Amino acid sequence: MNKNIFDKNVQDYISKNLSTDVFEIILKKQLFPKVSNKEIAQQISVKVKSKKKLPTYFNTPNIYFPNKVNIEQTSSEKTAEFKSKIVTGYTMIDATGGFGVDSMYFSKEFKKTIYIEENKQLFEIVKANSKELGLINIEHLNEDGIEYAKKIDTGIDLLYIDPSRRNKENKKVHFLSDCIPLINYDLIESLQNFKTILIKCSPIIDLKKTINDLRVVSEIYIVGINNEVKEVLFSLNKKCNNNIKIKCIELTNRELDFDFCIDEIDNKQNNDNSEVLKYLYEPNSMILKSGAFSLICDRYDVKKLNTNSHLYTSKKLIDFPGRVFEVNSVVNYSKRNLKDLNIYKANITTRNFPIDVKDIRKKSKILDGGEDYLFFTKNHLDEQIIIKTKKPTKKSEV
Repeated sequence: MNKNIFDKNVQDYISKNLSTDVFEIILKKQLFPKVSNKEIAQQISVKVKSKKKLPTYFNTPNIYFPNKVNIEQTSSEKTAEFKSKIVTGYTMIDATGGFGVDSMYFSKEFKKTIYIEENKQLFEIVKANSKELGLINIEHLNEDGIEYAKKIDTGIDLLYIDPSRRNKENKKVHFLSDCIPLINYDLIESLQNFKTILIKCSPIIDLKKTINDLRVVSEIYIVGINNEVKEVLFSLNKKCNNNIKIKCIELTNRELDFDFCIDEIDNKQNNDNSEVLKYLYEPNSMILKSGAFSLICDRYDVKKLNTNSHLYTSKKLIDFPGRVFEVNSVVNYSKRNLKDLNIYKANITTRNFPIDVKDIRKKSKILDGGEDYLFFTKNHLDEQIIIKTKKPTKKSEV
């Protein structure tokens, strides 16, 4: 960490050159005696990348930004704020502090937050930033957070762990058993003095495997923004009754949240398949991630097209947690039928279909975009079909 980056002239230069090509800055003659042009270019590049993800940091003067990987791995402010409100208490420990975004939001809800980061440079950056952000109730520790947590001998309300999804070779990994630190049941058993343990995982984590590996999962939060899963949170409680609650959260529109207990979907079979009716529905990514495919038919007045397609249909337009379309036509899939649709531009989705979107576009010459939405899928008779749709124009019927 080069503390000279906090120099007022350097900070002014960074702020005034956020739209400047960083490669031009690197090639310039040395701008400041104690800060390299490369360091300035990195600060500009990472700050620009943080604008939407970390608006508080972007808009606060004198913030020191770490390298691009640290920013990619950190929680967004939106997801950090959400996490801070799902567990309450007096004291919490962030055992894998990283860039400190989660700690910042936890500190707004807990009387005391202990931020722990083993990487010395990242620790110094976060400690300096906390001062600029006015975070006065965070204790900063530069050590191994998991080892620290193991030694805790008093009751703590929350232990938060966000393991790095890169291994020692810096390759991306997704299973908890491959992450650093390694999280497994033996570790959880060794952490005796925490009321709740909250673990942040990759969006593509295998839910069933992780439940089986950790054994004491009480709640799972599948958190998304704009229909994209951003993170999956496992809340652990050794007193859980195994009827795990799964909550699908759409931070862009909380009215689309969908929650259920795992008993509602275990061993449940869906045989309520239907031909394509007037309206077509595609659940949001968080619900698809949860595996609650058949439960949707119970919760909403819809029927499934095909057991494996995860598309739904109804005669009347209803409010639905996902994308909603009005059906224009349905044809069996063939090159001739696709050509007869006479579409040169459309949004294409495939579900339970042997050909991917890229190959369909290549064969059909259909450009991306426009007002038409084509679904390539299978119907209730397991036949390959094309559903031509558009966004509905009228409000839901009650």
